[in-house]
Amino acid sequence: MTDPQTLQIAVVGHTNVGKTSLLRTLTRDVNFGVVEDMPGSTRQVQGATISLGTQTALMLFDTPGIEDSIGLLDYLEQLSSHSQRLDGPDRIRLFLQSPEASSLYEQEARVLKKLLSCHAGLYVVDVREPVLAKHRDELAILASCARPLLPVLNFVASNAARTQEWRDALARVGLHSALSFDSVSPPIDGEEKLYQTLSLMLSSYQKTLTDLQAQAVRQREARHDSSIMLIASMLIDVAALRIRTSTEPDILQKKIALQQSHVREREQACVNALLNLFQFRQDDYLSSPLPLTEGRWELDLFSPQALQHFGVHVGMGIAAGAAAGATIDVLSAGLSLGTGMAIGAIAGGAWKAIDRWGERVLGQVRGFRELTVDQSILQLLALRQMQLLNGLEHRGHAALAPLCLEQAPHLSLENPALTKSIALARAHPDWSSIGENFNDSPARQRAIDALALGLSNEKYS
Repeated sequence: MTDPQTLQIAVVGHTNVGKTSLLRTLTRDVNFGVVEDMPGSTRQVQGATISLGTQTALMLFDTPGIEDSIGLLDYLEQLSSHSQRLDGPDRIRLFLQSPEASSLYEQEARVLKKLLSCHAGLYVVDVREPVLAKHRDELAILASCARPLLPVLNFVASNAARTQEWRDALARVGLHSALSFDSVSPPIDGEEKLYQTLSLMLSSYQKTLTDLQAQAVRQREARHDSSIMLIASMLIDVAALRIRTSTEPDILQKKIALQQSHVREREQACVNALLNLFQFRQDDYLSSPLPLTEGRWELDLFSPQALQHFGVHVGMGIAAGAAAGATIDVLSAGLSLGTGMAIGAIAGGAWKAIDRWGERVLGQVRGFRELTVDQSILQLLALRQMQLLNGLEHRGHAALAPLCLEQAPHLSLENPALTKSIALARAHPDWSSIGENFNDSPARQRAIDALALGLSNEKYS
């Protein structure tokens, strides 16, 4: 039995307009119902709940699509001619008792029965479609249930959207409040706006809806803050990573490959954590510039092309060194030798390039040294993770295509928080959870907090 205090809302509309998609996005459940690009995917009424604390506050019911509104309206008018003085709800109840409700209009009967039992309805519209006679008849039938109806304009982000045409058509039948909510690319505050609009229509449930709106804001902000902390922690881990190596060519190449492997795995761990936080599946993000699995990505994290793709403009020496993603520090002095070009050539196997720089460069890197990750690579890591966060915050759980991010937001190489945190982390190799002798100290956590604050304050475009 449903608690009578629980707000119940039926999600109704024509076939294949995105009703199940809307519910997936509102419940953050990628497995709710069946979403396919074909009509009639939903055949039965399915329920989803949204809670406030431990109490169920809202029940949303996904209903089948209305397929023959024109024929059903004609049939309802015939019923009215035989049964005088019936108002809208009584006429619908009479229809539900008729043989046609379990045969010719079985789908429509399920929709109307559920709407009659609910406090309100969300009427989902695919604004890519033109307004047709079947839609007008559909609205007339739904209005007969005498339940508050909020139109939800779906797919408004599409280039084919006819949003104003639909708003005008809805206004003609007295539905002046309509919410734009793209279930595939929802506005970041779309859920809050939905609850706010419903609270104006359903005064008896205003407190519940206001509380749901406030909860949605808190959850959105908490996801964002947690995401920034995940990214900051990953950057500190990578910046603090030091790998001791001989500069003997074979050993050096193996150590650089090990370093790259550690960095890729740490980035993948951050990606996985972000996807889990936003309740997406692992295969919801397959952006080609993320080179985390052999043979799967087009651009490599440590290639100059990857840096250029993401707008990281670096000098010739640094770009070449980025092929290894490494700089070399002298153990005794802790100073950078600035030999990125030579190391890049070594790591890439391009031994012919060594002749270009001469034996004097190799002479500086003889002996034992430590590899650290180049700042350009750290900038690229920050760019990609902040880009992914932005994409997840604007992605609906009904989206079927993998998230593909073409352009990164702007993040300055001179970002003070990033620059300061990198410099600080380089002096504390024990701060790297992917290195040796890891120590999760209070100082490390303060560095992560400071970097997170700086990333949060960064302006993106």
